[in-house]
Amino acid sequence: MGESPITVYGDVDPRAVEQLERCARAGDAVAAALCADGHVGYSQPIGGVIAYPEHVSPSGTGFDIGCGNKAVRTDLVAEDVRPSLPKVMDDVFSRISFGVGRSNDDPVDHPILERIKAADFVPQRALHGLAAQQLGTVGAGNHYVDLFEDEDGLVWIGVHFGSRGFGHKTASGFLALARGRAFDERPPQDEMDSPPVLLPADSELGRSYISAMELAGDYAAAGRDVVVDKVVGILGAQVTHEVHNHHNITTHERHFGTDTWVVRKGCTPAFPGQESFVGATMGEPSVILRGKGDSAGSQALLNSTVHGAGRVMSRRQAKKQLDYNAVKHEIARSGVELRGGAADEAPKAYKRLDSVLAAHAETVEVLHRLTPIGVAMAGPRTFDPYKD
Repeated sequence: MGESPITVYGDVDPRAVEQLERCARAGDAVAAALCADGHVGYSQPIGGVIAYPEHVSPSGTGFDIGCGNKAVRTDLVAEDVRPSLPKVMDDVFSRISFGVGRSNDDPVDHPILERIKAADFVPQRALHGLAAQQLGTVGAGNHYVDLFEDEDGLVWIGVHFGSRGFGHKTASGFLALARGRAFDERPPQDEMDSPPVLLPADSELGRSYISAMELAGDYAAAGRDVVVDKVVGILGAQVTHEVHNHHNITTHERHFGTDTWVVRKGCTPAFPGQESFVGATMGEPSVILRGKGDSAGSQALLNSTVHGAGRVMSRRQAKKQLDYNAVKHEIARSGVELRGGAADEAPKAYKRLDSVLAAHAETVEVLHRLTPIGVAMAGPRTFDPYKD
C-alpha cells in the first residue's frame, strides 16, 4: 500500500483527514479529497471522495446508498403562494411520511419495484415488500422536503433523502458478506475509525455489490421523484426546470489517466457544466451550483463539491446544548413555515454554507440562491409559534 495524493478544502476536523488518508492508503487510491463541509463518518469521512483503481467500498458508499437531492423550479410566484403556505405545509407534512421505518400510507406503483422483484443480485428480491412500503417516504435526521423562493420570486421544491430501508439492508448485507456472514445477518459493529471494507471490483462479490448498489441508487432517485411529484400536486404547479443528484454513490470514472471506481460519501459530483442542488440548514438559503470547468482544482477534487453546510456538533451534542423551542421561534420569526425538526438539525449545529462554498469558489459557481419559505422534517407533528 502506497501513499495517495490527498486534497483537503477548508477548515475540517483532522480526524476526518486521518480517516480519508486511511481509506485511500488501504486501496492504493489514485487520489482522494475532502470537501470543506467534511466531517467524521463511519470509516470514510462525510464529504470525502476516493478514486480506487481496483476496488469498491460498501463502507465508503455507506448505509444510505443513493442519498441525494432533487430540486425543481415551478411556475408559481412565491408571493401568490404565501397566503396559503401554512395549509400547504400542513398538507406536505400529513401526506408524506417522515421518520425512521415509516411506510407510505398511499402505496406507490413504480417501475423500480418490478426491477427489484427481478434484481440481478437475488437476495435483494426479498426486500421488495419493504421497498414497496417505503417508496415515497422521507427518513429522519437532516432529510427534508422544503419550499424555496429564488431571486426571481419563483417557488422551488427541494428534497433530500436516500434509499431508506432498502438501501440500508443492501449495505448491511454486503458488509456482512465481506466478513463471511450471510446477507441477512447483522454485520460486525465496527468503530468509526475502522479501516474501509474493500471488495475487488472484478470479483463475484464486487460485481454483485456494484449491481445491487446501482439498483439502490435508482430506488433512491425514484423515491425523490415520487415525493417531488406529490408536492407539485399539492401546490397545483408546473415544473419548468429540475436538478437531481446523488451524493452517496460509487461510479466508474476516468481520472489522471486511470479507470477508477469513485466512492463519494456526502460529496456532490460537479463535472464541468453539471448542475447540482446543495442544501443548507432549515433556516438558511440553499443553492443551485454548476461545475465551472476542467481546472486543476476540479481534477484534484475528482470533479466533486460539498453536499451541505457540514456539521460542527454531533447529533448528541446538539440535543444536549441547544434549546429547540428557541430554534423554532427564531425560524418562525424569519418567515419560514416549519413542520417537524429537532435540536440536532438546528442551524447552530452546522457550519455556514456560504463559508464552505467560498472554499470551493474556484471549482463551482452559484446559479441560484434559494431562500426557504417552508421546511418539513421528521419530528413533532405540529408547531404553533405563539403557543409552543
